Amino acid sequence: MFPDVPNLDQLQQTASISMRPARFSTGVEYGRAASFKASKFLVIGHRGNGMNMLQSTDLRFSAVKENTILSFNTAGNFPVDFIEFDVQVTKDGCPVIFHDNFLFSEDNGTIFEHRVTDLSLSDFLSFGPQKEPGVVGRTLLRKMKDGKVIPWNVESDDHLCTLQDAFERVNPSLGFNIELKFDDNIVYEQEYLIHVLQAILRVIWDHAKERPILFSSFHPDAALLARKIQSTYPVFFLTNGGNEIYSDVRRNSLEEAMNLCLDGDLQGIVSEVRGVFRNPGAVNKIKESKLSLLTYGKLNNVAEAVCMQHLMGIDGVIVDLVKEITESVLNMIAPSEEMGGQSNPQFSERELAFLLKLIPELIQQ
Repeated sequence: MFPDVPNLDQLQQTASISMRPARFSTGVEYGRAASFKASKFLVIGHRGNGMNMLQSTDLRFSAVKENTILSFNTAGNFPVDFIEFDVQVTKDGCPVIFHDNFLFSEDNGTIFEHRVTDLSLSDFLSFGPQKEPGVVGRTLLRKMKDGKVIPWNVESDDHLCTLQDAFERVNPSLGFNIELKFDDNIVYEQEYLIHVLQAILRVIWDHAKERPILFSSFHPDAALLARKIQSTYPVFFLTNGGNEIYSDVRRNSLEEAMNLCLDGDLQGIVSEVRGVFRNPGAVNKIKESKLSLLTYGKLNNVAEAVCMQHLMGIDGVIVDLVKEITESVLNMIAPSEEMGGQSNPQFSERELAFLLKLIPELIQQ
């Protein structure tokens, strides 16, 4: 047991833990009190080089297996500042990187469902491609939103990995946006949330070194606890920005997200981008509150939508099309920042017309 990671009994008496100091790479000012200030517009690779959309006709969304070392290092070949990935903890206490709550496999024509957090580490790693040459792993399928379970076929596959693998095998200058992943359909006891955070913090303690790190979570209590039990790394609250309604009202709007951050001393918000475009006035309120604002969502794969967010003062975007969006940022945004950050990007007439229509059309949807 690491003495600086509080257990449940200690939590009420211990406001924070002071972990090893860390520095952010160029583009982010990262202070001792887990402050977060982007000095440039950040581009963050979603699940590495982009999430897999297996039913999409756009083959770019099935080029590289998401949330793998291959995906992380592929994203690192482009000028991204961070990679975002999802961390869950196996039943034997190991933080692993996987987005979905369940793994699906097939054996003799029967499809099996396995909750990630009910698996041991060895069971989790037994699915899909294996590290050892000649070893065949158990089939790995994926369940779509329409309920279909289909083969998880990508052009460049890779084996599943742990959080420790990522620290050891990904370029140390590449920042990690670690999403603390929980199932929306489960009511978690505080003791379990602390158990998960303890397991993750132990790995970070041993392996983070100088790597830039920020936490994020859709789970309000997990985000608050992540801030309460450590003071080194920034914590962001993830929100759909009002696009979906949840029983927990803290998840239902940008205003509620801002209140949660201010009450819990969190450093920022990560919002679904449509929530921001539908409520652009919230951006100034968030910035005036000294909170950082990042966005995620399919619209972040549209270069013009990304540039509009830069104009609005948003700090960065989480994207799937890493190559295309980093190129667009370099072409349209970086030159203005080199001039002092005040001059506007240059758009063609077609792009300008799109930008002028973008926000009102989204608000009407």
